[in-house]
Amino acid sequence: MSTISTEDYIKAIYKLEVRGEKATTSALASQLGVADASITDMIKKLSDKGLLHYERYQGVELTQQGVKMALGILRRHRLWEMFLVEFLAYSWDKVHDEAERLEHVTSAELEHAIDTALGHPTGDPHGDEIPTVDGKLPNRSCTALAAHEAGDVVRVLRVSDEDSAILQHAASLGVALNSRITVKQKMPFDGSLTIKIGKKEHFVSRQVADSIFVERV
Repeated sequence: MSTISTEDYIKAIYKLEVRGEKATTSALASQLGVADASITDMIKKLSDKGLLHYERYQGVELTQQGVKMALGILRRHRLWEMFLVEFLAYSWDKVHDEAERLEHVTSAELEHAIDTALGHPTGDPHGDEIPTVDGKLPNRSCTALAAHEAGDVVRVLRVSDEDSAILQHAASLGVALNSRITVKQKMPFDGSLTIKIGKKEHFVSRQVADSIFVERV
């Protein structure tokens, strides 16, 4: 069992748990793109290592040790995303896949050097919090833009990095971290919005609005 496989499984389970979803065999198979049988085999190995609790037909839950590993992986991933943007001029829609590869081959010494070079950032280019070196993850309150109504003025705190096409589209509209958005109109039949950024108005689909997280100004 390779380290990369272990880390990918642990991170996938953590992401499901954070979203409030059950980390079942089928959910993990779908997220990781592997067969159910492979998932079952890996789950047993990770359980033996003390990284997760496993009950047949009940899904899995990370142990404290498993959560600590997941946060360490996320920390390296998000530090690399910041490094690629700040020092190598990557756009925010291009960093995820690169960071996915780099997170697995980063020593503690290199992680510390990147963190220092960046000035110890607390967030990544998409607004996701970076776990601290001692495994703490701040929990900042925000809501999806889709939850807001006409007349609301909000500030962008985070944009989901799950879909690079949405990141590209959001950037083309002028959406960036800390940018201010005024909701001009909300369509009751599908939740799409007309928003104003600066002096320009734009149409935003419900899917895009669900991917932009904000706080009321």
